[in-house]
Amino acid sequence: MSGDYFSAAVFEQHRAHLRTVAFRMLGSLSEAEDAVQETWLKADRADTSGVENSAAWLTTVIGRVCLDMLRSRKSRREDTLDGQESEPEVRVSRRVDPEEEALLADSVGHAMLVVLDALSPAERLAFVLHDMFALSFNDIAPIVERSPETTQKLASRARKRVRGKADTADGDRAERYRAVEAFLRAARDGQFETLLSLLDPSVTFRLDAGALRLYPGAAPFGAEAVAEAFNGNAMLAHAVLLDGEVGVAVVSPRGQLLMVISLAFDGDRIAGFEAFADPDRLADAELALPDA
Repeated sequence: MSGDYFSAAVFEQHRAHLRTVAFRMLGSLSEAEDAVQETWLKADRADTSGVENSAAWLTTVIGRVCLDMLRSRKSRREDTLDGQESEPEVRVSRRVDPEEEALLADSVGHAMLVVLDALSPAERLAFVLHDMFALSFNDIAPIVERSPETTQKLASRARKRVRGKADTADGDRAERYRAVEAFLRAARDGQFETLLSLLDPSVTFRLDAGALRLYPGAAPFGAEAVAEAFNGNAMLAHAVLLDGEVGVAVVSPRGQLLMVISLAFDGDRIAGFEAFADPDRLADAELALPDA
């Protein structure tokens, strides 16, 4: 490109692409906007006289910015899991349209964002930049400070975790996954009769101590009680593969994993829910999506 520095006009041509990259990396539109702004500050200060492909160069810059943000986020979570008091996070960011963020999340898939959040920062960056934006491993490697071969392995490992292991995918599991998706959709839409049809009459619901703190009260028992507990709710719940089996992840609007729910089935009906919110259990949970 001509000149030694990016002009604002050139940067604006790539803003929408950069925001999309950042959103898929971070899962938050406000954080994505922050990442785009930080990328502009870096681009504005950098000597870019040798840059031939501005889009690719900016994508690598925002990749580094997002990687730093993901590492900072992971560090804060680990501090919280260790029982340390975390300082309130004070951030100044532009106002975000909730509807726009919802549309962006729909374009990726809410469950996909949940699973991406379970990856390590380096795995997430390698997978997103290569599989979603076709950046080469040679370009990604310097960002994660790995060799191209190791970067390829990071993406491969992430791909297996995101899509689930092929040797564990089967027709029965696919049917159960669709049943859970239908159950959560009915719960969100308040379709009580549909909920009942998907539950075993003697369905149980158990919660660990952490889950009871989130949802205090007696655990429901039986189809009607469980259906009533879910009816009109489940806005934060998403069907996932939990440790290789069909389960549910409950995620806050800010993207924090709050709880996981393992499921038991009797035929094609859900016969048991077991909810866990213990920090160690959440840290060890392996979340994935089924093979398409």
